[in-house]
Amino acid sequence: MRDFTVAISWYPGHMHKARKELGALLRGAGLAMEVLDARIPEASSNPLLRHMRAELPVVRILNKCDLADPETTNAWLSHYAADGGNACLASGRDTPLDSTRLNGHIRRLAENARGGVQVIARRGNSDFSGSPAVSGKIAIIGIPNVGKSSLLNLLAGRKLARTGNTPAITRRQQTAAYHPDWTLVDTPGMLRPRLEDQRAALLMASVGSIGAAAIDTSEIGAFLADRLLAGHRHALEQRYGITAADNTAEAVFDRIAHARGARRKGGAADLERAASILLQDFRSARLGRISLEFPPDMHPPTNHHKQ
Repeated sequence: MRDFTVAISWYPGHMHKARKELGALLRGAGLAMEVLDARIPEASSNPLLRHMRAELPVVRILNKCDLADPETTNAWLSHYAADGGNACLASGRDTPLDSTRLNGHIRRLAENARGGVQVIARRGNSDFSGSPAVSGKIAIIGIPNVGKSSLLNLLAGRKLARTGNTPAITRRQQTAAYHPDWTLVDTPGMLRPRLEDQRAALLMASVGSIGAAAIDTSEIGAFLADRLLAGHRHALEQRYGITAADNTAEAVFDRIAHARGARRKGGAADLERAASILLQDFRSARLGRISLEFPPDMHPPTNHHKQ
């Protein structure tokens, strides 16, 4: 697999202000809901946000699980379940978040809040049946384009926040009532000012969490092509007709150019366009449900043929 030397750096101006506002929110919140991309759970978990929320209880949401490999998502759920003080649930377009389970986790985590987190006990909330409920703010946090605003709309039961497939749509905090006792606060996607972990940056760019202006589409496409050749070759065979002799990103791009007519004048493959097609097909699951990251106790697939 090639070495990628083009450094990715992306930190839109609004993030600086949003970071200060998020710090104030987390100091007064009773719970954090961290939204992760199910295809890259660790790469989409911002260390800065982990530091900012400190000991605040967290419900992790593996979002976009309808785009990720189900077996791998289940392995991630088991992995995060080992963190007994917190919780982890999956959510996707075809398998929406289980609100009953979510409510149970919210009640449990808030009642067992650690590190001096303040929660206010209230009685008689039938939505959190069984024992007295608690109240406070739930901060929805995560990197750009993982689906925080979509989650807010889902939990609120109506469209409150703009959503889309490009990062940095949310520029300010947005709130919504969640049952009588809780307020949801959707926050802008947050990255570190400097992306020291370039492997994570490449993964985030592959799923579309980094602005297109900050990346070289051909480089990101080549990174993704290498990953798919190593672990999901069958998807490339089915979609683009690659052969046993096609073992490089350039060969994959040439097959895409042939299959999709992505050629320049004179017949040469348009690498930029071919890379863009590959990225779009991956992000929309036209290549199948594929995960790019795996928990420590699970071996990554090699020339994976399961679709």
